[in-house]
Amino acid sequence: MTPPPARRRRTGVKGAVPAHNLPRRGAVRRAQAITTYGVGSLIAVDHESFIVSGMDGADENWSLDESPRIHERRLARVLGVDYFRLPPASDDNSKDGLRVRRFPLMHSCPECTELQRHRDFNPPGGRSICGTCEVDLVPSRFVVACEAGHLGEFPYWQWVHRSTNRGATAAGQCGGKLKLRSSGRTSSLRSILVSCTCGQAPEVSMEGSFRRNALKDLGLTCRGTRPWLGTSAAAQECGLLLRTLQRGSSSVWQPVLKSALSIPPWSDGRADPLAEHWDALRQYDSREHVEIYLKGAFKGVCPVPLDEVMALLDAEREEDSDGEAAPTFDHRYRALRNKEYERLRSGNDESEHSRDEQFVCETPLGDQRVLGPLGVTGPMLVKKLREVRALKAFTRLIDAESTTDSKEMPLSESPLRWLPAMEVRGEGVFLRLDEDRLGSWEKATAVAARIERIRTAHQRVLEQRAGDPSRVVPSPATPRMVLLHTLAHALINEWSLEAGYPAASLRERLYAADDMAGVLVYTATSDSAGSLGGLVAQGEPELLDRTLRSAVHRAEWCSSDPLCMETEASGTGGTNLAACHACVMLPETSCEHNNILLDRALLVGAPDDPHVGFFAHILDH
Repeated sequence: MTPPPARRRRTGVKGAVPAHNLPRRGAVRRAQAITTYGVGSLIAVDHESFIVSGMDGADENWSLDESPRIHERRLARVLGVDYFRLPPASDDNSKDGLRVRRFPLMHSCPECTELQRHRDFNPPGGRSICGTCEVDLVPSRFVVACEAGHLGEFPYWQWVHRSTNRGATAAGQCGGKLKLRSSGRTSSLRSILVSCTCGQAPEVSMEGSFRRNALKDLGLTCRGTRPWLGTSAAAQECGLLLRTLQRGSSSVWQPVLKSALSIPPWSDGRADPLAEHWDALRQYDSREHVEIYLKGAFKGVCPVPLDEVMALLDAEREEDSDGEAAPTFDHRYRALRNKEYERLRSGNDESEHSRDEQFVCETPLGDQRVLGPLGVTGPMLVKKLREVRALKAFTRLIDAESTTDSKEMPLSESPLRWLPAMEVRGEGVFLRLDEDRLGSWEKATAVAARIERIRTAHQRVLEQRAGDPSRVVPSPATPRMVLLHTLAHALINEWSLEAGYPAASLRERLYAADDMAGVLVYTATSDSAGSLGGLVAQGEPELLDRTLRSAVHRAEWCSSDPLCMETEASGTGGTNLAACHACVMLPETSCEHNNILLDRALLVGAPDDPHVGFFAHILDH
């Protein structure tokens, strides 16, 4: 990896050695520390490979002076923490960055072809070269992982000696040394050859090492290793099936990201000083007890007036799940989205709030009746917006969007009172679909049939990835969800062409449930696209009407038609129908569902049934 020029929002990558005089190994952008190179992920720096250290001892692994606190009470409450922190920044004046550890430890030398642990090559201090040949060492291309999130070295010794009935015994008993070479005939696994100098086992290729039961056949199961926590981390009893992966595979690490919009009464920042006290405050019902607690906690003077504290407590209790003593995480996260939807519908006026207000959502001035024939209603101009995205955990081998808590690997062994997060400040446009018209459209047999094909395919993919069918999360594919999702993609593509926004700078936020049918499109990277009102201006009814009509007309045809429109299945595991990169797919950073659960026919209709499209009536068939 060639580091970009130094910028304040970069995060330095440093070796996991004592805190003083740490060597700088490279740099990543600050946002990548939760989306791409978070805790437990592998990062390539030049010809070396490292794993990002865990959050245990975060004051040592992260420089907290360079990791400012950020607050978002609603999200913190759902995730069970007090607050969040930005990843440590790094520039020429900073003292620290992210800590990393060398992984995998198995390396090979292209000259002498020896395959052994990095330290056994006797490299000079701070360098990764063979002490004998003085050429750059090559980290192992292969690692092993299980669905519980553990990660380990590929068992080369057992793989070579599998034919000698000693494949499952401890490595090194034969007294030989491993060698790795490439025959150069092809680029396939068959050309990667591993041997042992003991002469008791033939040279074998890596072909077949990626079979689902390849390591199980050797008698190997997961030992629960967690190299991102260092050698002091005790191995956990696991026993799950191990899978071989390429070191750079996306299946090695997937972040579990959760986000929330800052909405009143939490969006003016006045409640931030109380971040670590809410759990205690919620135990008190009376105003007198709350006042006594605050005087003790703040040694006399609380920075937040008592009336405001009581109002915030009332607002928090109002968000509690109705009638559920112990609601699940998914239930609480859905409740968080419901509150956002209500606030986006009702809006607020900037003139009614202080300059610190981070959420301003107003009704457009134009005549909204022009949108009625389209089946669209309730557009809102979100002039100020703040979103906090937090790294909750990570997964391996499993799709992070559909995982359960039992399959998520936490960022540390001990419970954390904060999580790494990023905040985005921008603007957006919110719109809803007419419930009456949407309800009639959802009941159409042809619509239900297309959705059932998508839902069945997605459910099959979820079951394959989960391994245990009893833990499978049901597919979220419903007619309104797929329609809103595809509409959001069409709008983002249209605004990227007509309003000058790069598609990667816009992001969708879907509100699709029995009582919700809305979509928010907002600036996802305020530093690159800005918050200068350009997107908000697109929400005025007359302009929005033209944009929607243009987006629908543009979606009517795809350069891959008729294959795109008439395909029986597309996308990963058939989780899309009429959708491809030439029509409605987006950069994955802009999409909440990784470009699955899309069907352009639900917007414009299919050749054999034009009425399956929600907006088909505005097209000339």
